[in-house]
Amino acid sequence: MKTKPSDLFNLDHYPLDQHETSSFQELIARSQSDMAELGYVELPHFITEQATGALIDDAERLATRAFRSHGPGTAYLELPDETQWPEGHPRRRWQPYGVEAVSYDLIPLHSPLRALYESDLLLRFLEAVLNRGPLFRYADPFGALNLAVMGEGDELQWHFDQTDFVVSLAIQHADEGGNFDVVPKIRTTGDEHYDDVAAVLNGDHSKMVTLPMTPGTLLIFEGRNSIHRVSPLSGPTKRYVGLLGYDTKADTMSSDLLRTVRYGRTQAFATPPTDWPLT
Repeated sequence: MKTKPSDLFNLDHYPLDQHETSSFQELIARSQSDMAELGYVELPHFITEQATGALIDDAERLATRAFRSHGPGTAYLELPDETQWPEGHPRRRWQPYGVEAVSYDLIPLHSPLRALYESDLLLRFLEAVLNRGPLFRYADPFGALNLAVMGEGDELQWHFDQTDFVVSLAIQHADEGGNFDVVPKIRTTGDEHYDDVAAVLNGDHSKMVTLPMTPGTLLIFEGRNSIHRVSPLSGPTKRYVGLLGYDTKADTMSSDLLRTVRYGRTQAFATPPTDWPLT
């Protein structure tokens, strides 16, 4: 049975299907104001309680398909040029990360997470909030939609995104840690503010904001100029977050290098396999 928008979205609070109403216009105005001021829009209870439960059950099944990547990384998600930057410079600071990811080509066609991502209702809403013109779902069969899985001892290092915006859905939180910490707009296009970045990497969290990311929360985040992390997790409960890939241009794909690092392979399945692991 095809999933209906009313099965997923909290339409009483977020009238995604009523573009002409004052309620929808007020929602868009508030969201655009938050994005301009803070660099993010946090929308709690965006998903119904019933849908959140279904997404948790779905994530439990999908987590067995996740590929793990871990190691040291930099805040700039690059290999630093040691001849250009002195020792101790923020671009040469390595920090640990560990995360597992289920790629789009492994997510079953009946998955509620897939239904949510492929919803035109959500796509049109994001277009209105971001106000960047038409949005397109990634063409990449790996990175278009991911389930990020994190457990005991996992974390994501302080970093800047290499994309203009990221859309994520909180599905389940860890017992302890796993917080989404942000220092908003710490750098600009014309000024890297390396001293400020170094202060954060050295433990100065005086300007840090922690976003609750309670289950059912949708986060639209501009992370190119806002340094952020996922703090270390502890406890047996997994942290599940859906990562939804959109771009202002069509046909966005990932490189074979990125696929190898993040998913452990470069060839995608034509349709999601029904059993995992494959034998």
